[in-house]
Amino acid sequence: MPAPLMHIESSPSLPREADVVVIGGGVVGVFTAYYLARRGVSVALLEKGRVAAEQSSRNWGWCRQQNRDARELPMATKSLDLWEKVAQETGEDTGFRRCGLFYLSQDESELASWAKWRDFAKTVGVTTHMLTAEEATERGKATGRPWKGGVLSPTDGTADTSRAVPVAARGIMAAGGSVHQQCAARTIELSAGRVSGVVTEAGTIRTKTVVMAGGAWASSFCHQLGIRFPQASVRSSILATAPGVECLPAALYTSGIAFTRRGDGGYTLAISGRARVDPTPQQLRFSREFVPMFARRWRSLKPGGLEGWRQGHETLAKWAPDDVTPMERNRILDPRPDLRQINLTFRRACELVPEFRRVTIADAWAGYIDSTPDGIPVIGEVEGVPGFILAAGFSGHGFGIGPGAGHLIADIITGCEPIVDPRPYRTERLRTAAWGKVAEF
Repeated sequence: MPAPLMHIESSPSLPREADVVVIGGGVVGVFTAYYLARRGVSVALLEKGRVAAEQSSRNWGWCRQQNRDARELPMATKSLDLWEKVAQETGEDTGFRRCGLFYLSQDESELASWAKWRDFAKTVGVTTHMLTAEEATERGKATGRPWKGGVLSPTDGTADTSRAVPVAARGIMAAGGSVHQQCAARTIELSAGRVSGVVTEAGTIRTKTVVMAGGAWASSFCHQLGIRFPQASVRSSILATAPGVECLPAALYTSGIAFTRRGDGGYTLAISGRARVDPTPQQLRFSREFVPMFARRWRSLKPGGLEGWRQGHETLAKWAPDDVTPMERNRILDPRPDLRQINLTFRRACELVPEFRRVTIADAWAGYIDSTPDGIPVIGEVEGVPGFILAAGFSGHGFGIGPGAGHLIADIITGCEPIVDPRPYRTERLRTAAWGKVAEF
């Protein structure tokens, strides 16, 4: 079933032309259009279904620096500042709070890895505190058990996944841009080898710049243009409880289960890294690139079924500009949750924090987390297709760093000083990389 999500109205009509067209109404696409519109750029955002209805409303809501890859950390830090500013700029609450993220562990090697990251973080001005066994046990007293140690990242936080991205989408329209839901992009038109327009199901928009921020759909769309973008997704299942548990902090991670307080007072519960790998034509096409990642995560990734094939987001089929596309046949990726995982997640929550036995499961849903082979997103113009910018493969990290990613893309398009160094995200790296880095979903 879909995750809870605030509804927003679309712009009344599709423009005939725009400076920039952004494809994909998830967190990255929305914030790209948001920052472009605020700079006075004529921008149209296209979303085949509803804004934020896929992974942008189906994640934990964590906005973290803690344990980020060094390549992503600058963007994560900048994004925290941007999250704070969105409420001021729009006059609406995104639910973002620097509540701090709290980690507990019984594993010495895990604690050692956190301490190593803490030492690295100090060199780039990020604060994180290692906790002694006594401190961790005191802060984690709701669990009623001793802990060997933990981490507190006080400047990290969470945002409300049901409203944060829709609020930013309304900000696009308030700044002069347009947002078009239930409007799928079918293909890109080229003139003299560069972008000249976007063909949608409702007509063509003339433009010289297109941003593909289609999440799990990005690779199949690129395939239509002859662009090889290695991308694979896994199906992750999480749940939300009814309100009633008061003893926990706003965000708590353990290796067995993670808790995030929701805006209604309930909690989102999830098992970090646990997911199903649903075979699809695209999975098979890029299997060589993803074998190292999947092999290292074999304990948490389990074989799936035909759900991914049915959803159609990882197809290798091609279509004509006047054809009905897979995106129109399936407006919103809403895969079936893994009920075994849902039950296991709730059981672990009740075992670790007995107070959860007093509440019920309010909602459960699944989503497809798309990844690149090295777990780092691709952001930049595609070589050989001037005007086509790819922003995808966020590997489960997109919600937290979405504002920074959108700002960076807007910087690239407008020629401004980039908010972070764009080089780690370049598209060219995928051609020659040695795959070995594992994404943290």
